[in-house]
Amino acid sequence: MTDISTHVLDTSLGRPAEGVPVELALRTEGGWQVLGTSATDSDGRVKDLPAVEAGSVVRLLFDTTAYFALRSSEPPFFPEVPIVFTVAPAQHHYHVPLLLNPFGYSVYRGS
Repeated sequence: MTDISTHVLDTSLGRPAEGVPVELALRTEGGWQVLGTSATDSDGRVKDLPAVEAGSVVRLLFDTTAYFALRSSEPPFFPEVPIVFTVAPAQHHYHVPLLLNPFGYSVYRGS
């Protein structure tokens, strides 16, 4: 089993993005099966997502509309950010950070 964690930074403010809803889902023959949901803490981190099996294709889905609504800003250009990746058999942990602002985002495989 492989643990998944994430970290969201709001680059427009230069600080962690607290309160971003995050969903972890597994790709199945019938579509996406939600495995767990959470939200970023005051440090912008999510550490309580369920582990997944090696070889799985998974999706982290970030609800950016909900986050930016908390800031009373206009709706973001990207209402959600889906990050889809394959879990390699030899990996015991994946950390997937998201750098976010109202008009764009960047993601990478962290350590």
